[in-house]
Amino acid sequence: MMQKHFKSFCLILLAAGLVLSFAGCQIAPLMGTPVVSEGLKDGVYDGEYRKGINNAVVKVTIADGRITDIELVEHFASWIGNDANTVIPARIVEQQSTRVDAISGATNSSRVIMNAVQRAIEKAYK
Repeated sequence: MMQKHFKSFCLILLAAGLVLSFAGCQIAPLMGTPVVSEGLKDGVYDGEYRKGINNAVVKVTIADGRITDIELVEHFASWIGNDANTVIPARIVEQQSTRVDAISGATNSSRVIMNAVQRAIEKAYK
């Protein structure tokens, strides 16, 4: 009798753990837009964004009204999320937009990086 209750208890704990783990896995919204060079001040700006377990901290260099460099200072992600570390900053610089195609399988990490860059760029307009 005790073994039956123990199995039920373990199944309930497992189910609760799965529900809680998926609750933190929501995909970050897309905040980004193409960069408008008017009013954009040259300099290096910090940005940070966190969604669920993913977070990114970036330094964005603006020169002549353009994004010229993005340094990914910190990025916490799953192993596949790390695929976004070089690709997403390069796409942002190339397209001059913080809304670029995400890495397949690393959507949340891609969006977290894009949003961190967007937050840095917003500081360049102030």
